[in-house]
Amino acid sequence: MIANKEGGASRRALGLFTSRWFSGPDTVSRGQAEASMAATRDWLVGQQHDQGYWLGELEGDTILESEYVLMMAYLGRHTEEVCVKACRYLMDQERAEGGWAIYPGGPFDLGASVKAYFALKLIGVPPTDPVMARNREAILAAGGAHYCNSFTRFYLALLGQIGYEDTPCVPPEMLAVPSWLPFSLSAMSSWTRTIVVPLSIISAMKPVRRLPELLGISELFRDDLPRPSRRTKKTVSWENFFLACDRGMKAVERIVPESWRKPGVRAAHRWMLDHFENSDGLGAIFPPMVYSIIALHAMGYDAQDPTVKWAVRQLDELLIEEDGSVRVQPCVSPVWDTAISIIALADADLPAYHPALLRSVRWLLDKEVRVPGDWSKRVRGVEASGWFFQFSNHFYPDIDDTAMVLLALQRTSLVDTPEVKAATARGVAWMLSMQNRDGGWAAFDRDVTNQVLTKIPFADHNAMLDPSCADITMRVVELLGVLGYKADHPAIARALDYLWSTQESQGCWYGRWGINYIYGTWQVLQGLAAINFPMDHPNVRRAVEWLESVQQIDGGWGESAVSYDDPSWMGRGEPTASQTGWAVLGLISAGREQSEAVRRGVQYLLDTQSVDGTWVEHAFTGTGFPRVFYLKYHLYRICFPLMAVARYHAATGQLALSISARPGALASRIPATPRSLDI
Repeated sequence: MIANKEGGASRRALGLFTSRWFSGPDTVSRGQAEASMAATRDWLVGQQHDQGYWLGELEGDTILESEYVLMMAYLGRHTEEVCVKACRYLMDQERAEGGWAIYPGGPFDLGASVKAYFALKLIGVPPTDPVMARNREAILAAGGAHYCNSFTRFYLALLGQIGYEDTPCVPPEMLAVPSWLPFSLSAMSSWTRTIVVPLSIISAMKPVRRLPELLGISELFRDDLPRPSRRTKKTVSWENFFLACDRGMKAVERIVPESWRKPGVRAAHRWMLDHFENSDGLGAIFPPMVYSIIALHAMGYDAQDPTVKWAVRQLDELLIEEDGSVRVQPCVSPVWDTAISIIALADADLPAYHPALLRSVRWLLDKEVRVPGDWSKRVRGVEASGWFFQFSNHFYPDIDDTAMVLLALQRTSLVDTPEVKAATARGVAWMLSMQNRDGGWAAFDRDVTNQVLTKIPFADHNAMLDPSCADITMRVVELLGVLGYKADHPAIARALDYLWSTQESQGCWYGRWGINYIYGTWQVLQGLAAINFPMDHPNVRRAVEWLESVQQIDGGWGESAVSYDDPSWMGRGEPTASQTGWAVLGLISAGREQSEAVRRGVQYLLDTQSVDGTWVEHAFTGTGFPRVFYLKYHLYRICFPLMAVARYHAATGQLALSISARPGALASRIPATPRSLDI
């Protein structure tokens, strides 16, 4: 993989040099564009599952494989072949300089490296192995294992490498705090809730699996450094207050009987079991799924108990075995992948009544949530609706998926059916009720923005809150515009006020759920276009000028995740198909379809496309938690370039793509026009 990346880098470097002097033709080749769109369209249709959905791999960093092996070690199963295969994948992902990063090409990450080292040692890789020696040196140079974040330290405590006194207290009693209070469970982000509830059981019960000394990692701890502390130099600060509370809780635990914790543990246990319902595991994401299995074990559940077997089965569904190794997905994304696939295919002129689109509409409609979830603790008086990300996650529909699904439904021939109209009305009403006080929209909840919660000792995962962000806000605005809402609608007017307050001085917008400023700026421009906002507005012109200014010499766009840590990296990084697609889409939305920047961007996509209609993309362009966890959506490199090429030609009128323009045409498979969803 490294060799391929280096070769690709060399080819890109050559392309950068030559394109500076040979900019190519003034127009995009009609034949090349026709072949490109048809090939990608056919490939994407061929990827649809029989039930009607699309599902691309969702790739995360190696903490997933490491934590899976560490969990298996706690369960006494680390000698199983699946762990060996997961560690084989870990070895393949090691940085050339040693250690592990949290995204390709990223810097050394202490927590990822400690967990990877531990996992490798658990399956029998000796400390004398060159990989282990190299990484041990890097870990110690970074301060050692004690300097990992709190979630890594919980794994170390579970396996007896540190005591629970070196982990922050996560009190299960927090479930008793009324939901309207700013320190309640409901005041935390949805993903944090699903993590801290099972973690609170672990924190209270303090389970430990004692390992043979040979499997321990005592060599990763430094005695010459003080233990890390979040205490500030201020006499009074929220950090110091919560650290004092943490010390107080631990002191109380040492002197009160165990029965004192039982009511809180029972409440956390009940919450966890309730949230297993209609879900692909707790929260349907990897961290709480792992913690829930450990929590059940700590509470005395037998491995053959149906609840445990169900929880383990959901986790096993995230494993991908290939070429003798196993990698772990953080979750699955069928709803999101289906929505963007529909939009891409509609852009590429797939016939409106093609069976692929009809099946996908039925599948999406069946995924609408019709029962109240956690969001209903803070929002009342609206009918339950919305769509989630995974196959099943009824407690957590999210605003981004809901907006994207409804945008997709508007692009199908069934948009005027009673079923689609009713679902659209419910979904829009639900989203409008979720608008934050600042005028923006967040992912899962309304007004989960209490910054004080970020000072809690176990809040060092940078994900305690769910604040408004420009990308989701303007995706909602885009949907409202498509449905005929105008810029003077109160919800849109408030959203625009929020938008202008968050524009960067360079003219771009921060991207919360995609990397990074290219993603945010694209979605803003696309949302503004949907409400017919004047594109000669000074703020829009600044955004367009910024996008054009960060185009690379070869015509592509790229941005590294390092831009979340260092804003000087705005719009800088290895060019990718998905980010180039976003930039082209943004500029087209701003009326720049005839510009040289757009033409060169489209030509870049055509020139880098593979014969089968796909694009190769190594970089991570999706965001889980900025600065902590990044993602690679494997369908991004397909759908967004296809949208960009298709919308370019629709906007410029250079060609009218015929569905029968190439062998294997799809037109022959178009059914008679349906009159309802009875398909």
